[in-house]
Amino acid sequence: MSNPFFINSGPFKISEILETLKIESEFDENRIVIDIKDLYNAKKDCITFFHLKKYNEIVKKTEASYCITTKNLKDYLPKNCTAIIVENVLIATSIVTQKFYPNSIEDEYDRTAININDTSFKDIVNAGKNVLVGNNVKIGKNCLIGHNSIIERNVQIGNNCKIGSNTILRNSVIKDNVTILDNCVIGKKGFGFFPSQSKNLRYPHKGIVIINENSEIGCGSTIDRGSLSNTEIGKNTFLDNQIHIAHNVKIGENTILAGQVGIAGSTIIGNNVKIGGQAGISGHLRIGNNVEIGGGSGVIKDIPDNAKVMGYPAKSIREFLKDNR
Repeated sequence: MSNPFFINSGPFKISEILETLKIESEFDENRIVIDIKDLYNAKKDCITFFHLKKYNEIVKKTEASYCITTKNLKDYLPKNCTAIIVENVLIATSIVTQKFYPNSIEDEYDRTAININDTSFKDIVNAGKNVLVGNNVKIGKNCLIGHNSIIERNVQIGNNCKIGSNTILRNSVIKDNVTILDNCVIGKKGFGFFPSQSKNLRYPHKGIVIINENSEIGCGSTIDRGSLSNTEIGKNTFLDNQIHIAHNVKIGENTILAGQVGIAGSTIIGNNVKIGGQAGISGHLRIGNNVEIGGGSGVIKDIPDNAKVMGYPAKSIREFLKDNR
């Protein structure tokens, strides 16, 4: 799903982008770049980035015309994609993303939000006390919203949804029959920044959060919106209380996460996965379908389909039980 909220300030000539990165132009200066996207979603006349060798098979299939990368990785690019060589790929990507989407860097409170009783939603939403609604919000039929919740700007809520009390939604698409319990924060920017001794550089987050049909989000959970891609929760997936889902994470259908699970950025979780309480999943991993991860485990590498793992670092349950007799 494309982002319906953040406005693209492009297109730009490639020469303008190179000037922003302080790189001398080596290409056709008049060629137009229409957007910046991840390797999966970039099309012709888009710019993307490639910073980890583990994505070498994906980069070979990208349709992007330009790719921000390093000298060591440039040879993995397909012929249709021209390398833009930089020292730090993520910082350069951040600079270009902010050029295309200047409004995606900040997350101030929504000054447009007003009491729901002063909006057209007052007659179609069953709302508690002190519910606020911002600009560019759509709410479907038969929805309930609890006390003191704020539906900030750029939110679409489907039919038959239940939003708990003291919950904040922003930059999110909530499909039909979704339940979000109390004290959740959905759609704020992720924890993306580059440490510096003088000033930490924040990474823009132009992605959104998508929560698909019949899912439930437990109390006190936080789901960050994506940076370049979206964060997505699959159909019929249930999250327990106090769970953190970082930016760009994709969780499949019919998946269950117990309390206090944390999933780091850009990890992909398959369908029919069960994750026990207080398990931690590192970033940029792939967890297959039908996987079971024991409570308190630390996952630091990919897990294939149908595996059952436990411990830190997570290993097959047979190995874990053998080592801990």
